[in-house]
Amino acid sequence: MLTASIDCKTYGSGPVMVLVPGSCSTGAAWRPIIDALGDGWTYVTTSLLGYGATSERRTADDTSIDRECEVVEEIVRRTGEGVHLVGHSFGGLVSIAVLLRAKVAVAGLTVIEAPALELLRAVGEEEHYAAFTSMTDDYFARFANGEPDAIAHMIDFYGGPGTFASWPPRVRDYAVATTPVNIRDWASARGMPLTPAMLATVDVPTLVLTGSRSHPAVSRANALLATHMPRGRLVILEEASHFMIATHPQLIAQLVSEHDAALRKRRWYRRAG
Repeated sequence: MLTASIDCKTYGSGPVMVLVPGSCSTGAAWRPIIDALGDGWTYVTTSLLGYGATSERRTADDTSIDRECEVVEEIVRRTGEGVHLVGHSFGGLVSIAVLLRAKVAVAGLTVIEAPALELLRAVGEEEHYAAFTSMTDDYFARFANGEPDAIAHMIDFYGGPGTFASWPPRVRDYAVATTPVNIRDWASARGMPLTPAMLATVDVPTLVLTGSRSHPAVSRANALLATHMPRGRLVILEEASHFMIATHPQLIAQLVSEHDAALRKRRWYRRAG
C-alpha cells in the first residue's frame, strides 16, 4: 500500500467507475460527467501525481508511468476490483498502462483522447508523431526561456487556437502553476512503449472517444488504440475536441453509460460493497 498522499473522493452507490483526469487537472474535472450520469454508480475520482492532493512520486531520474499506475491501482484495490476505469487525456494513457501491467482486475475501460504518441511511432505514423514532438519541443523551449504561459501552446494544440485564452482565469492559473508537472507527464508518456502487440493483450471491452475537431495526430493515435485492442470500439464525437469532458458532458455520459450497461449485462462487474 502506498504511503504517499492520494487524492481520492467517492460519490454515490452502485457499480464502480474510477475516473482519472488528465494533466493540469484534478478529480473536480469530472463533475460535469458525474452530474450528467446521475444516480446508479459509485464514482471514485482522483488526481494524477503532482496535481490536487496527490503527492508527486516521480523524480528527474524516474519519470516512469509505472509511478502513476501505482496510484490508480491502489485506488482500485481500495474500491473493489472489477471497476470501470475511465481516463481522459494523460489519465487515459495511465489507464491503458494499468491494463497492460495487469496487477488489478478491471472490468472495462473508457479512453478519452489519450496522448498515445509512442503508438504512432511504433506503426510508422511519422508525420503525426512529429506533430506531437514539434509541439512539445516548442512548448518546452518557451518555458525554459521564461515564458510564463508557455503551456498555452500545448493547450491550443489540443483544443484549437484560442482555447487557453477562453478558459476562466483560475483554470489558466492552475495550468501555468503546474507546468513543470505537465512537462514531467510528457516524459512519462514518451517513456512508455506502446505497440500493437502490447495492446492486443488488453482483453477487456474498451470504448475510445475522440472528437471531430481534435488535432489529426490525436485522433489518429486514438483510432489506432481502438483498432489494436481486441475489444476496442472507436466513437467520434461531432463538433468536439480534446476538452470534451467539459464541453460535451451529456453525450459522453450517454456513451459511458451505454458502455457500462454492456459490461454489466455480460457480467464483467462485481458491485461495490
